[in-house]
Amino acid sequence: MKTEEITLLGKSTGYVQHYAPALLEALPRSRGRDEIGLAAALPFSGFDLWTGFELSWLNAKGKPIVAIAEFIIPATSEHLIESKSFKLYLNSFNQTSFAAPEAVAATLEKDLSQAANGKVEVKLYTDLAGYPAFAAALPGDCIDHLDISVEDYDFNPAHLQDAAHGENVAETLSSNLLKSNCLVTNQPDWGSVVIRYEGKQIEREKLLRYLISFRMHNEFHEQCIERIFNDIKHYCRPEKLSVFGRYTRRGGLDINPFRSDFETTPSTGRLVRQ
Repeated sequence: MKTEEITLLGKSTGYVQHYAPALLEALPRSRGRDEIGLAAALPFSGFDLWTGFELSWLNAKGKPIVAIAEFIIPATSEHLIESKSFKLYLNSFNQTSFAAPEAVAATLEKDLSQAANGKVEVKLYTDLAGYPAFAAALPGDCIDHLDISVEDYDFNPAHLQDAAHGENVAETLSSNLLKSNCLVTNQPDWGSVVIRYEGKQIEREKLLRYLISFRMHNEFHEQCIERIFNDIKHYCRPEKLSVFGRYTRRGGLDINPFRSDFETTPSTGRLVRQ
C-alpha cells in the first residue's frame, strides 16, 4: 500500500467539531492482501471490532452526551477505514446536536458502511454502567513464559517452517508479545493475539519466535492478523484456524481483527491492557 495515498495519517491536522463525514478515509483491503498473497476468494471470514471510548455529541437541548461505541466492520468489506480519519470523524460529533442516540447510531452506520463499502454494525452504550467492562484474561495457554534467546527482530515467516508435527490436537494458544508499527508514522502498535486451531500440534517456541518477528514490522493491525492467519495456514496447515488480535487503544480507539475458517465468535472479550 502506498503511504502517499493516505492523506491524513502522519500529518498535522485541525480538529473539526461539527459533523463532517468527509473526514473518513477508506483504504482498499485488496492492496494489503495482495502483499500477503491472499486470493480474491478469502480463506477466512471475520470482522474488525473497533471500540470507541471517546464519543460525545449534544442532545436536542444542547446538553453533552457521552457514550462508548462498538463498531463491527466485516472482513468482506471492500475497504478498511484509516484510524486517524476515524478518530477525526468521531470528534466531529462533539458539537453536533442529535435528537436521540438512535439518530447517532444510524448516522454512524450509514457513514461507516459507505466508507467501508460493506455493512457496518454500531452499538452505543450511553448508560456507561451498562457497558460490559469486565476485563478478560487471555484464554488457553499463554506461550510468553518460554525461556528463549532472541537476537533478530526482522519479520520472518520461516520461523513457522516445519513447526507443525506429531499428533492432531485442538488447542488455544495466546501471547501478549505482539507488537508491530504503524505503516506510516512508525508508532508502536501493542497487542495480544489468540490462536485457536485443530491439526498437527504447532511447536510453541517457533510460533513465539514468529510472533516476536513482527516487532519492527510496519503494517496495519488488520493486515498483521490476516498475515498471521495466512502464514500459519501455509506453513502449519491446520484443519481449522482462528486468529484474534486485541490491540491497545490509541486516541480513544482500539482495533480488534478476528479471522477464522470455522467459527463466527471470538474466544475472548476485552483484555486487561485495553
